[in-house]
Amino acid sequence: MHDRELLGTANVSDETLTTLVAALVQEPTNRVTVVSSEAERVAYDLPTITTAGRYWVRGQALVAGEPQHYCFFVKHVQSWSRSPLFAEVPAEIAVMAEAGVPWRVEPLAYRSDLGQRLPAGLRMPRALGVFDLDEKSACVWLEEIMTVPAAWDVARYSKAAYLLGRLAASPRVRERADVGEFESSVHDYYHGRLMNQVIPVLRNSDVWQHPLVARAFDDSLRDRLHESADRARDLVDELATLPQGAMHGDACPNNLLVTPGEDGFALIDYGFFGEGPIGFDLGQLLVGDIQIGRQSASTLQEVEDAILPSYVDGLRAEGSEISADVVRRAHALHLMLYTGLSALPFERLDSEPTPALNQLAADRATIARFSIDLLDTTES
Repeated sequence: MHDRELLGTANVSDETLTTLVAALVQEPTNRVTVVSSEAERVAYDLPTITTAGRYWVRGQALVAGEPQHYCFFVKHVQSWSRSPLFAEVPAEIAVMAEAGVPWRVEPLAYRSDLGQRLPAGLRMPRALGVFDLDEKSACVWLEEIMTVPAAWDVARYSKAAYLLGRLAASPRVRERADVGEFESSVHDYYHGRLMNQVIPVLRNSDVWQHPLVARAFDDSLRDRLHESADRARDLVDELATLPQGAMHGDACPNNLLVTPGEDGFALIDYGFFGEGPIGFDLGQLLVGDIQIGRQSASTLQEVEDAILPSYVDGLRAEGSEISADVVRRAHALHLMLYTGLSALPFERLDSEPTPALNQLAADRATIARFSIDLLDTTES
């Protein structure tokens, strides 16, 4: 009674599955008999270029003779050169583009003891197995994380920011910041995505005539984005001089799972974990849900006012003395470079404008204005 063909190359043998189940239930392998298994694709509506598949693997086992249900979350990661979207990359920058997007970081993070080093209030799903599939792909078999429905109000954002501040400054976490064996910097981002994708789009006059863009991004905002693009190299140079800390890399609410008891979060998706400018994780925490249309941009200022001091409090809890002004400036620079400049909904320009897409574009425009204003107000 086994049906795991859906997993493709991420599948394991029945013998290995028994070992994984034994590790999950924390029993010796000789006390576990897997009776059934079935794979199901996880419903997920957000495109990601380094994820080949997400699956549930569920079934029944006999543990010391007693029936027991088990469940795994299986994630198949790969080089983004295998993504259908890679076909759009110009041949002359294909090698650089592939090398610039990490895919090995997550498997390596789950092979490490990072989960034992996270500050209290954050936890990492337990990895029962991490398998290299070939030179450009791997899969991780994780425990199921039980979640509860929860609204992301200001208090929850503040709590997340505090814990991300602790993560950034924690000496124990920083000792594992290079676990992904991937060297990256803000200059790499500038020479990669900014110069080859984002800034060329901003300079394309046709984009500004598209109905989805024209309705939301007025001439004043267009000019301010052009001015920011002109300054991008100087902004990157400044950001590179600011203090560093550990970063999750994509700390949006979607990756901070609320678990029963509300004692913190289960932090998932470690594909961009590493070291970066202090305050890096505040950006996606602030705008992540707005970028994908799950939350209105009307909350930006309220959330911003809450998360920055909470993040600094988290730094202080780990002994960091980096000033709030420095954190705010680093956050402003990161938000402008990584979000504000790329706020145009260029990935949706092939879609027919709908009320939902028009609202998304309007929220993206609000993010761009907010990013520019924050940058301006933090200028020394």
